Amino acid sequence: QVQLVESGGGSVQAGGSLRLSCTASAITFCMGWFRQAPGKEREGVAALYVDNSNTYYADSVKGRFTVSRDNAKNILYLQMNGLTSGDTAMYYCAAHVPGDRWSCSNFQGYAYYGQGTQVTVSS
Repeated sequence: QVQLVESGGGSVQAGGSLRLSCTASAITFCMGWFRQAPGKEREGVAALYVDNSNTYYADSVKGRFTVSRDNAKNILYLQMNGLTSGDTAMYYCAAHVPGDRWSCSNFQGYAYYGQGTQVTVSS
């Protein structure tokens, strides 16, 4: 069981920035961020491997969002810049089952999600 607690969400104007944090009870091989807007399916936003070797982003956030992790503190971050109203959603941190070695590139196989943190961008 991996427990995940997100923080850092809030309301900002378009063009603004937020940094989300996710405190995890364990660090898994690949960890990621997802989001879900009202009436839409949950989508993968960003992911990276435990050794920070590679990062992956949804096309809609490339160049604006940056995912990183501090393994010493078991924290996953998502720096979000240039926010638009299209980024409004509940954001979730996600992890695989410890020991699993899913690829980060396809946002698949996640077993654990946090409770989410709301991001609202006003235009």
